[in-house]
Amino acid sequence: MTVATLEGEAGPAVDRTSLKTKLRRAERVNRARSFSLVAPLLLFVLAVFALPIGLMLLRAVENTEVRETMPRTIAALDAWDGRETPGEDVFAAFAEDLVQTQKDRTTALVGKRINYEVPGARSRFLKAGRLIDAGGGGPWREKFIAADPEWGSVDFWAIMKRAGNTFTPYYLLTSLDLRQDAEGAVSRNFADQSIFVDIFIRTIWISLLVTLATLVLGYPVAHLLAILPPRHANVLMILVLLPFTTSILVRTTAWIVLLQSNGVLNDILLALNLTTERVQLIFNRFGTVLAMTHIQLPFTILPIYSVMKSIPPSHLRAARSLGAGPLTAFVSVYMPQTLPGVGAGCLLTFILSLGYYITPALVGGPQDQMVSYFVALYTNREMNWGQASALGAILLLITLALYALFNRFVGIDKVKLG
Repeated sequence: MTVATLEGEAGPAVDRTSLKTKLRRAERVNRARSFSLVAPLLLFVLAVFALPIGLMLLRAVENTEVRETMPRTIAALDAWDGRETPGEDVFAAFAEDLVQTQKDRTTALVGKRINYEVPGARSRFLKAGRLIDAGGGGPWREKFIAADPEWGSVDFWAIMKRAGNTFTPYYLLTSLDLRQDAEGAVSRNFADQSIFVDIFIRTIWISLLVTLATLVLGYPVAHLLAILPPRHANVLMILVLLPFTTSILVRTTAWIVLLQSNGVLNDILLALNLTTERVQLIFNRFGTVLAMTHIQLPFTILPIYSVMKSIPPSHLRAARSLGAGPLTAFVSVYMPQTLPGVGAGCLLTFILSLGYYITPALVGGPQDQMVSYFVALYTNREMNWGQASALGAILLLITLALYALFNRFVGIDKVKLG
């Protein structure tokens, strides 16, 4: 075999290897180019969605106030056995920390944190701070207990020690109407402090009512949109989408005008002799569900309409030709094909309803406020971000659990938004 023949045989192999290398390089360049196009959106989602949720989940268990403001006390309590009132070393460390917190003006901060678990602790800490400011030396154990006998409580110092941990289940347990005793055992919270389970049940119940109402009202409208001629369907679609041109606040305020005791609806009821006196239509569950249904109705109609529009009319005609009546054909042939749209619309409406704040706050009564109201309360008024984050985290877990159940029994792959 000649040298030329060998070179001829090696040539194609070299060419094939070179071609594979070029293809891999081209694929890497295309992937990099595609990623660079998607990267801004990915960064945006991470910045405004994933990061805030992560911070919320962290804040729900974060517990740094006591450890950061009273490090000597927490270090001294680490060696405490928890059987009897701490010794002088713990009180001396506590006095040193109080000297610093008085300078930094953070005594009220740590008092506020302990006050979540021990009512009256904030004023106790402020009083102890004034004792430190008055001067004098130890022994501190006798001084603190003489000023307030509660400083000798074993349970108080057990809670103080537990509050020194970097992370705490306190906020999550409180959100579930649970509590930890001095030994750390979990039990039901006191009856006068057990409100959050009822709030979560109320939130889910109102969301279900709104979802059902939008389905009952929206399904016929979506069907009418799907079967009307384009000219008339476009006009009806404009009416469906018209609420999107105004804010939720404006639409909710409009319902206040309509539903109030001297409002339009009461005037109509009296004029038609349907009632003999004015009816309370606002600041109750009826007003809340009605206003939320009006706002959420387009979100239910649009997915159902998009699926209905894709169903060939020949299916109904075929069912009728085979002997089925109009109602039988509609229920047995048409409605099952609309289930993906129904699932999408109901899921979207239900999830959005879980987070409503403005509408229940304006048209609902005290017994109609949902979880979001209390999240705002603890964030803006109580300045208890841990409790607010815990409520948000529990609501997120409930939403994910319901989503998982929906996927298990219906299948998210069968849902169509358009």
